[in-house]
Amino acid sequence: MGRLVVVSNRVARAEGAPGGLSVALAAALRGHPALWFGWSGERAESFDGRIGARRLGELEIATIDLDAADLEEYYNGYANGTLWPLFHSRTDLTAYDRSFSEGYARVNRRFAEALAPLLRADDLVWIHDFHLIPLGRELRRLGCAQPIGFFLHIPWPAPQLFTTLPHHRDLAAALFAYDLVGMQTEENVAAFEAYALGEAGGFRDAGRLRAFGRSLRVQAFPIGLDVDGFAALAASPAAIHCYDRMAAHGAFRSLIVGVDRLDYSKGLPERLAGFEQFLTTWPDMVRKVLYLQIAPTSRGEVEAYQSLGAQVLAQAGRINAAWAEMDHAPLLYVNRNYSRAELAGVYRAATVGLVTPLRDGMNLVAKEFVAAQAPSDPGVLILSRFAGAASQMKDALIVNPHAREECAEALAEALAMSKAERVRRWEALMAGVTCDDVCAWRDNFIASLVEAHGGAMPDAERPRRAIVNPAVAPVLLRQPAPEARGATATPR
Repeated sequence: MGRLVVVSNRVARAEGAPGGLSVALAAALRGHPALWFGWSGERAESFDGRIGARRLGELEIATIDLDAADLEEYYNGYANGTLWPLFHSRTDLTAYDRSFSEGYARVNRRFAEALAPLLRADDLVWIHDFHLIPLGRELRRLGCAQPIGFFLHIPWPAPQLFTTLPHHRDLAAALFAYDLVGMQTEENVAAFEAYALGEAGGFRDAGRLRAFGRSLRVQAFPIGLDVDGFAALAASPAAIHCYDRMAAHGAFRSLIVGVDRLDYSKGLPERLAGFEQFLTTWPDMVRKVLYLQIAPTSRGEVEAYQSLGAQVLAQAGRINAAWAEMDHAPLLYVNRNYSRAELAGVYRAATVGLVTPLRDGMNLVAKEFVAAQAPSDPGVLILSRFAGAASQMKDALIVNPHAREECAEALAEALAMSKAERVRRWEALMAGVTCDDVCAWRDNFIASLVEAHGGAMPDAERPRRAIVNPAVAPVLLRQPAPEARGATATPR
């Protein structure tokens, strides 16, 4: 195998940059000959197809700019206005607009036309997430015969929900241009297979799924944490400073912490309702706990997110108005970003981690919370049954986030849990986080992709040539770029 070519909507701007997908991909690419291709994050006045090139450590990065229409129709429109809510079971928030789907198709063609000349015959191509579902098909149309795999980081919806999408068959058919499609959980795989079998007349054949005149392998690959990298962050001066601050702030109280983007899939109103129920049921705990909810603004230009922000702010204010005293407030709601190193310090200081999304592909915050804990005195993870992580992290306290009483009871149980039980649960959780890390995720996917490529398509449907342009790709190697700033670690 030659290079690993990873494609995502956005690429990392610097080492240690925030963002679950970006962090995971940067860790997965470390130490491998690799090219990372995606949108630069810049808005051009008009699309010109020019490719920017730079380095991030040893990693080659190639980017294109998108124009205003691309961002409105492809990114804000189809990706975040249509697919994101639909795939998170929010059909009430799903926007259907023909211009959105046209922009989505156009940008995926532009990605393919820019990427194809950079590919070498022995590259292995790994495309990521819902923004780029049709990209594999566009690359095949350009003659790319390399192994091409796709990984969906968010949940795949139930068939009944997916069929509400106009032209749902075309989007599903696009996935059959890949050799391998990876998803976070077996539940997501089953939902996709149910659609292919029930709606597309597909069938299973020798471990492959056949539909739309093609076949692929679909498999669960739960994404993992860069355990060593996160351990270094947790031992950094920034993490230690943040830990000291939070430990002092909660010297006589137990710290409950939640960290989420301000997104309707994260269940923040339901979580606050559960905390309010906890205070109502156990009023003697009001002065004994501090709930810190960090929720930086996400997609603030979208009306649904603006409404959510106003709702959560009002809810937090109402709880404090009812339960705060002159010298104490039980809830601290913070609407800003923090570095992963700072968050590691917060996690370590917490007695309870609240990770209760209504729907989530995996949720690496749950794994980061576990990895940040002190082995001799760990905190307790409360985890939604609707997070993909719940299928792996069974020693967390698993809750239904819609049931406020159940969440309140889990908080009471976590706060009263003996040290021996906390240690037992943490050791089991940490063993899983360590074993199923980001390297295992990468290696399992790549091995399966290489294996799947041989029987991906009938010979008659196979492209006749691979894109090989050695005169273009090496240009990326010659582009000078300053080394990105990385986190420094000091042992604790």
